Amino acid sequence: MAHREAVDAGIVLHMQEREYGGDLTGSPTLWHELEEEHYHSYLAGRLTFEGQRRARARDFALAHGDELDDLAAGAWFDRYFERYRESWALHDDALPVFDAITAMVPRVRFGVITNGELDFQSAKLERLGIRERFDHVIASGDVGVTKPDAEIFRIALERFAADAPVGHAAYIGDRLATDAMGAADAGLIGVWLNRHGAEAAAREAVGSADAAASAVLEIGSLTELPALLAPRLGG
Repeated sequence: MAHREAVDAGIVLHMQEREYGGDLTGSPTLWHELEEEHYHSYLAGRLTFEGQRRARARDFALAHGDELDDLAAGAWFDRYFERYRESWALHDDALPVFDAITAMVPRVRFGVITNGELDFQSAKLERLGIRERFDHVIASGDVGVTKPDAEIFRIALERFAADAPVGHAAYIGDRLATDAMGAADAGLIGVWLNRHGAEAAAREAVGSADAAASAVLEIGSLTELPALLAPRLGG
């Protein structure tokens, strides 16, 4: 899903509805920064999933002169989230890559590992029309452990292995440390989907040596994925 684009559109629509002044083009940057800050607090166990949402809403609103208590922050985020949902769409390269990989690796199976609540993530896949393409959806809210912990990747492999033997496994995500390095450290092929050219900042944040040690593969588009994975998955 084009998450970043949906976030950008959603927060601008919400700002207009709230009649916030300021730079509409620059405000999505602040919203993304707050998402990174408070979402990692959730991953570290310092905030609940709902708590990190309210913290993001409170801090963003305050930056625009709007002070919210906890209850109001929850309502603020819920309204923003409606605008975000209205903006959901797939990247143009998302659907073709399923068919391309299947053609190259005939016995391939697909799944999702996500930090979030199972019901919400499943509803997102249904709304985008791709739920049937996945054999399993493993959500942190359901299994009690979050990426990049190796346990959530182990749980995913166990669920696939219960259906049929797993020869090789790869995980593709747009977060270097949480997705690609977490998967690689858990023994999977870790692939970082770096659509926005964030290499320098991301590698600086996690440490270039750590990223290299994890043997992460990097792509800029899903169109690169079939050729990258086919020889590694036995196709």
